[in-house]
Amino acid sequence: MADRITANLPSRDFAATAAFYGALGFTTGFRDDGWMILKRDALELEFFPHPDLDPKTSWFSACIRVDDVEALHGAWQSAGLPADTESIPRLTGFFQPGNAPRMFALIDADGSLLRCMGN
Repeated sequence: MADRITANLPSRDFAATAAFYGALGFTTGFRDDGWMILKRDALELEFFPHPDLDPKTSWFSACIRVDDVEALHGAWQSAGLPADTESIPRLTGFFQPGNAPRMFALIDADGSLLRCMGN
């Protein structure tokens, strides 16, 4: 197995989180009352319960690096998420902050920020 690290993000409700990410192509790899792992090919996101989280003040985030960031963006666009700057959840278009890699962002239903960029 290759070395890896996975993001640990909050979830106010595991069923709602699984449904949200299910629309983005993730399936449940593991779930009990205290932990959930969602998978989409090689991507894995792990969630812990945080029922009192306010999505508007969440500071949780992760970076996702993939070989074909355009294909990932296109696949996630099919979920029909808003693209404005205020909605939670939302999916942005591509942007490039300074010298950072070109990327897009997903804000999930719990307010977690996923920065998505190419390898």
